[in-house]
Amino acid sequence: METLANLESFVRSAESGSFSAAARRLALTPAAVSRNVAMLERNLGVRLFQRSTRKLTLTEAGEAFLAAVGGNLESLQNAIAAVSADDGQPAGVLKISVAPSFGIGYLLPLLPEFLQRYPRVRPEWHFENRTVDLIAEGYDAAIGGGFELASGVVARTLAPLHVIAFASPAYLARHTLPADPSGLSELDCIVMRSLSSGRIRTWNMRNAQGDEVIATMRETVVVNDPTAVREAARLGLGVAMLAVPDVLPGLESGELVRVLPRWWADAGALSLYYPSRQLMPGKTRSFIDFVVEAFQREDYARRFAGSLG
Repeated sequence: METLANLESFVRSAESGSFSAAARRLALTPAAVSRNVAMLERNLGVRLFQRSTRKLTLTEAGEAFLAAVGGNLESLQNAIAAVSADDGQPAGVLKISVAPSFGIGYLLPLLPEFLQRYPRVRPEWHFENRTVDLIAEGYDAAIGGGFELASGVVARTLAPLHVIAFASPAYLARHTLPADPSGLSELDCIVMRSLSSGRIRTWNMRNAQGDEVIATMRETVVVNDPTAVREAARLGLGVAMLAVPDVLPGLESGELVRVLPRWWADAGALSLYYPSRQLMPGKTRSFIDFVVEAFQREDYARRFAGSLG
């Protein structure tokens, strides 16, 4: 009887047309995926792929075999995961995507406690400023904002994503604070260029009374990473705007000061994204519950709310 590893390697290779792409999804090496497929072909006695230096192409037998097993693979994975978790010990590789600034500042410090609680889980955490395709890229979960809810993906809201203006005490000591967001155009501003669109985003700020004003920022310094934005502001180069989680430690330590404390921009929600499955693997369920518990314990939903002024 074929092992699940051989079947997974075949299906993912057929879906992506490449051993390398399949290996990334399965957290294996391309050589291991190729070896698994070769073993499957040898056991079945048929060639499943036509191989070239550029891509894989299914043979007629391969197409028939994919049609027979492809739709049942997830059911097999879920069944095995459910049985494996019966002893109360979640196990396996936990592949997570999270932005570097949030992941390193908030998620990574939780890892020792998580591993102490679930020692058989092996974290594979990707710190990246991009929106991943959870299902196609084989992620167990992701934390961020603005993900497109593709079929089979669930979003669980963790906290608001409010964007606020801030600067260093030294910079503010040399300049007059604006009365509303339109006054930011008179100050030096640090702005961020989007990696995906190449554009500099503008923010429509609001206050508790319902007033809305566009924050017009003079582009004195332009960078493409939120950590760089925060550090440039800390160095006294001007006023910047980021989501509260990116600047909260600096605000609490006094290294940064909030500008226009009664104004904020709504960027949606910080959410935990994960594939929807009837039989969720124990490692994924444990991670979701752990993160939700940590957010409640640290009161992040309240602390990340820029609308509180």
